[in-house]
Amino acid sequence: MRKTLAIALMLTASLGLAACDKKSEDKAQDAAKHAEQAQQDMSKAQDKVNDAAKENAEAAKDQAESNAEAAKEAAPAAPAAPEAPKN
Repeated sequence: MRKTLAIALMLTASLGLAACDKKSEDKAQDAAKHAEQAQQDMSKAQDKVNDAAKENAEAAKDQAESNAEAAKEAAPAAPAAPEAPKN
């Protein structure tokens, strides 16, 4: 009786382990897919950050040009030579 019970328990444990292995493989494949998706999302996010940095650089350049033009307009023109009095 004990021998039969021991064999039955070993058989049950073996089948249980065999069934679990397939699920762990599926989980590993799912994890790899999710990791790949995360990498693609990170790449897209980095591209957006790079685009924003380019736009900020262009805006800073435009602002500098605008400031230079405003400084030119605000500077007083060279005073004209005073006219000699007419007698």
